[in-house]
Amino acid sequence: MILIAAAALILTIALAILRVSLGPRVFDRIQAANTIGTCAMTLLAVMSFLNGRPEFLDLALLYGLLNVIGTIAVLKFFRYGGFGEAAERTR
Repeated sequence: MILIAAAALILTIALAILRVSLGPRVFDRIQAANTIGTCAMTLLAVMSFLNGRPEFLDLALLYGLLNVIGTIAVLKFFRYGGFGEAAERTR
């Protein structure tokens, strides 16, 4: 059953890679990239369970947190055109 879940995650990552390359708008591509990160995090957790290595769960959680922070940073960059004070003044 867990191998089926891993195969479904790999299929989801493949479809999201297609969406990143063929997305109509930049925000669709960013959402697909976030989906890839989330599926990779879940796949890492599943593989750690299959191999009996629970220490990889910590890495999966860290990867998930970095994925969220990176997505928010990229969205802020595309919305405001930067990260610093100049981006705040253009509001």
